[in-house]
Amino acid sequence: MERIDVAIIGAGTWGATHASILGEYDAVRLTGVCDVDRSKAEALAAKHGIPAEHVYTDHRAMLRDCPIDAVSIVTPDFLHRDAAIDSANAGKHLLIEKPLATTRRDVEDIMEAVARNGVRMMVDLHNRFNPPFAVAKASLDAGEIGNPYSAYFRLNDVRWVATDMLRWAAESSILWFLGTHSLDTLRWFFDDEVEQVHSVSRKGILSGRGVDTEDIFQTILEFRKGGIATMENGWITPDSHPCVNDIKFNLTGTRGMFSIDASNSQLITKFTDTKSENPDILVNHFIHGRAAGFAYQSIRHFIERLLDNKPFLITPADAANTSLSILAILESARTHRIVKVQY
Repeated sequence: MERIDVAIIGAGTWGATHASILGEYDAVRLTGVCDVDRSKAEALAAKHGIPAEHVYTDHRAMLRDCPIDAVSIVTPDFLHRDAAIDSANAGKHLLIEKPLATTRRDVEDIMEAVARNGVRMMVDLHNRFNPPFAVAKASLDAGEIGNPYSAYFRLNDVRWVATDMLRWAAESSILWFLGTHSLDTLRWFFDDEVEQVHSVSRKGILSGRGVDTEDIFQTILEFRKGGIATMENGWITPDSHPCVNDIKFNLTGTRGMFSIDASNSQLITKFTDTKSENPDILVNHFIHGRAAGFAYQSIRHFIERLLDNKPFLITPADAANTSLSILAILESARTHRIVKVQY
């Protein structure tokens, strides 16, 4: 493709991020924006030169009336189904914020629509672009630590994410918000699918603050080829933590091991009269006015692979199997039983 017309569905914080990054490409034209809150859509359109007549509150009208080759779907976790299926049926390529979907039926129906319409789809599982993880994976693929044998992955958020940042946290789960990244990363490193899971959860801290969702999950994953992993996901880390994310990863192979602390590099510390902090130089930062964190690189990857027609690093099956594994974890935590993943 020589030029791509892209529309945004969902004009919140991350939708605005998609628009900013896509707008950096000469080969990309932002042609439309849709949000149920028209004022948000209008503000994003004005910032990026999208004509006022291409601002919508109904994505179906936008798909019908606006010139579009691809869409970025940046709605809450549980609201991907209709936008994805309608876009696929309209022949548009899809970049969907993680997760693909939060029910088995939605996963299956989106996958069917994508296959039937012959469009390309990528879900934004961006930890594959995280530099320390990418370096470790390349070393693993080169055989430097043998075969992956066991792993531990902690990916948590501070409480502010659930209590203040996300208006819809009570309608989702930390497993959808962060666990999808953990699960996809582990699948990627083990080059394998999860066979069965055993998970426990706890609830009370966030519900005591008016957010009715689980605080934390601790999960054991058993992979088909024999690998095992422990996965921790919660959003009750104290707000004083130096980074919004608490990220720790350990992978033991048959001949070696990786250990990653990606919460902050401690390469830079800022001191003021009232506090010290480690500015985020991995996930969310700008260099000379351009978004430069790894969480942004996946959005660029989507556009660049559309332009050169090369495969996405993240396949539709990656996204689907990650969501199906998360559903098994939720069932295990609810039933207090080991649950086999049904693909």
